[in-house]
Amino acid sequence: MSNNNNNKPPLESKKRKSLSAPLKNKKNFIKGSILATIIASTPYFFYLYESVPDVEIWDTFLFTYNSEGWTNANIAMWALIGKVIPLLLLLIWFFTNRHWWYHAIIVPISMYSYQIIDFFKPKLTYIDEYQLVKLVPVMAIIIPTIYLIRAKMFNKINNADKTLEELEEEFRLSPKNLWGKIKQYF
Repeated sequence: MSNNNNNKPPLESKKRKSLSAPLKNKKNFIKGSILATIIASTPYFFYLYESVPDVEIWDTFLFTYNSEGWTNANIAMWALIGKVIPLLLLLIWFFTNRHWWYHAIIVPISMYSYQIIDFFKPKLTYIDEYQLVKLVPVMAIIIPTIYLIRAKMFNKINNADKTLEELEEEFRLSPKNLWGKIKQYF
């Protein structure tokens, strides 16, 4: 008599393997689910400013916000959320990206960070003033670094029989955690 396990159609066994593959590493599955939920919720987060009243001084049970340079608290929160949401998405992209060029994402992250810092200045006259001047040091480090990595990759492509994907894997820096990613820059 033959064993029933050997008589299973190949499609059924492939289907079972493919369905269980994403659940093998529960930790990554949970992290991915949280990130996907945050990304999918960003339109809702963007419209949270609509719950802020149209008053100059906004009192809550946690804090009091005085919109000195802004017309009212609602407009101030609209401007702030318009900078925080792209920064959040860029940070997610930066920390989950596996390509060799992910360092280029630091430039817009720096730009939005400077904009948010400028937002909280007490004497606000113009928002986003002199922003490019503040980004020059960041760009002076990032752009040549990316160019050198790219030049090294294409030099190796011309001198070796590796594919572009294999070279990307070779140049990829993969720290295990957030602190590891931060430490690689210093």
